[in-house]
This record gives sequence, structure tokens and C-alpha cells, in this order.
Amino acid sequence: MYSIGKLCREFSLSRSTLLYYDTIGLLTASERTQVNYRQYSEEDKKRLGQICAFREAGVPLNQIKDILDADEGMNESTILERRLNKLNQEIRYLRLQQKLIVEMLKGKNLTDKKMLMDSQTFISILKSTGLDDETLNYLHIQFEKNSPDSHQFFLEFLGLADEEIKHIRECCLQAEKRS
Repeated sequence: MYSIGKLCREFSLSRSTLLYYDTIGLLTASERTQVNYRQYSEEDKKRLGQICAFREAGVPLNQIKDILDADEGMNESTILERRLNKLNQEIRYLRLQQKLIVEMLKGKNLTDKKMLMDSQTFISILKSTGLDDETLNYLHIQFEKNSPDSHQFFLEFLGLADEEIKHIRECCLQAEKRS
């Protein structure tokens, strides 16, 4: 049997993390001592190892619970494929940001009127690189979530009207609340 302290040291986790996992039903101690200390079995330790591996892959705790509690890992492939797709979208988003920053660093003044690009031209350029509508929407949502002021500046850079900018940003906030 393993104490909470021993598991914490072995997996480099805080005590509060294991207590939280217990609270949400992700990892419950197999036994309690007479003085009510948690005792974890070898099977509990194995489960914690799986939890840590999935967390390392970026899988949310509620989905880890679904995977580990499912019969014969039925949901594991679907959940992992979903996570992989999300990672691919994030990578495309980061690459786009990287390209934009490189352009900015080339000394171009983005506030210069001759730099303004209309949104349709920009969208067609992005689509020619292989981005689809879903990814473009995801870009806006992430842009709004991670840097609202920069998102506003970017939308203005595209020459969009104030009402259209307001609409895009509101849609992003609603989409973020749904996810």
C-alpha cells in the first residue's frame, strides 16, 4: 500500500492534486487507515500513472475519467483523436501567428494605411495555405481568448467596420463559453 505522500513524491504531484482527484472521483484511495489516512493499492498507483500520461498529452480530467471508467477503453481512441485534431488546429494557429510576427519584424508598420488588406483577400490567402472555415473560426476564438486587444487591432487592420468587428468578437466569446 502507498500513502498519499509516497505517491506524490513518486509522480511529482502535490497533495492537493491527489485530494482533488479523489473529490472528482478520478482516483479514490482503496483503503483508509484507522486514523482515516488514505492508502493506495498497486492498482491505484497504475491508474495514477495512466492519469499522468493522459494529462501530459493534454487530455482534460473529465475525459480521462471517461477513458479510464469505460469498458475496454471504448472512448479512448475517439477522445485521443479529438485531442490530436485540437493540437493540429493549435499548431496551425501558432504557425500563422509566427508568420504574422515575422512580417511585423520585417519593419512593416501595420498602422500604415497602405498596409491595410481587405478581409476577403486575407481569407483567400489563408485558405490557399490549406486552412478551412472551421480552423479560421478557431483562429478568431483563440485570438480573442488569448489576446483580445491584439484581436481588435488585427480586425481593424483588415479594414472591417466597427459593427462587424463587434459581431465577430461577440461570436468568439459565445463560442468560448460553449466549449
